[in-house]
Amino acid sequence: MECGFQEVLNTPGSHTNCSAYGELFIEASHDATTLFGMSNQTHITEFIFLGFSNHSSLRGFFFLIFLAIYLTTLLGNTLIMLATRISPALHTPMYYFLSNLSFLDICYTSTTIPVMLVNFFREKKTISYEGCLSQIFFFVTCAGTEGVLLAAMAYDRYVAICRPLQYPVLMSVKVCVCLVTGSWLCGLVNSVTHTTLTATLTLCGPNQISHFLCDIPLLLKLSCSDTSVNESVLHVASATIGLSPCLFTAGSYVLIISAILRIPSAQGRKKAFSTCASHLTVVVVFFGTANFNYDRPREGYSLDMDILVSVLFCVVTPMLNPIIYSLRNKEVKGVLRKLIKKHDFSSEINN
Repeated sequence: MECGFQEVLNTPGSHTNCSAYGELFIEASHDATTLFGMSNQTHITEFIFLGFSNHSSLRGFFFLIFLAIYLTTLLGNTLIMLATRISPALHTPMYYFLSNLSFLDICYTSTTIPVMLVNFFREKKTISYEGCLSQIFFFVTCAGTEGVLLAAMAYDRYVAICRPLQYPVLMSVKVCVCLVTGSWLCGLVNSVTHTTLTATLTLCGPNQISHFLCDIPLLLKLSCSDTSVNESVLHVASATIGLSPCLFTAGSYVLIISAILRIPSAQGRKKAFSTCASHLTVVVVFFGTANFNYDRPREGYSLDMDILVSVLFCVVTPMLNPIIYSLRNKEVKGVLRKLIKKHDFSSEINN
């Protein structure tokens, strides 16, 4: 409501009326702000992680555990990459995909564990707003890329077992490069979309995240602006980047297992299944922990349970991949043994 300039000059007591109207307007604005939950709106420059805050006395123990997991992940995946690079016997499409998966797992864990390790010894476990968005970008990129890459690896196993005579043509070098490039592009497009939409949110206080990492659903809870577009895109991405590779992989293995069961000899069935057992195990671990992490109901679970599930998905799974492949694959085990013996021999010569 507005008092005109002429009314102020000509109406007796008009100054008092305008003041009264102004006070009423301020009170109404304050009530509306409180009603819609905007009173705590702030410009957030950093976030505080609350993950592991209930176990501050065990931070030294947690630091050692996660440091060991991180070093094991780096060592195991680096050895897989070296083995597939230097051994001519491993210059095949399956191991080309495996080498890319190992590189992806190194990037995957490096987006979360280093920040976590530093925060174990900080009184205030913080991450900047820009750092949080960067973590979301790399984390979503790696997670989306890995799901699509595992589907590409399932296609490779399908062609190898169900269409072996056409394998050299269907899985040529050009096709393999296109599949890996396409996996990364899917992950990048998905991540750029989510990160851009997240950056447009208006975030409100408090600036506390009940976790040890930044993730999109956690930031949506802190938003005081409309998140319907973000949530819709999340559902679409869950169906395309999450569910579709999972269903494609499951369908591939239905055909693979059917083909293996039609092999007449037990030795032939065992040999065929051994070529895809490692990948099948990795697929079950990755998609199983991913679905349990994101698709389970949030009600009824404590913060500790949320942390445990996320640790299994974000931290433990990348460590298990090289272990699974090295334990269940004779070719990889043989190359790794040669690498270790060669290193020991070189050390003896130098000494």
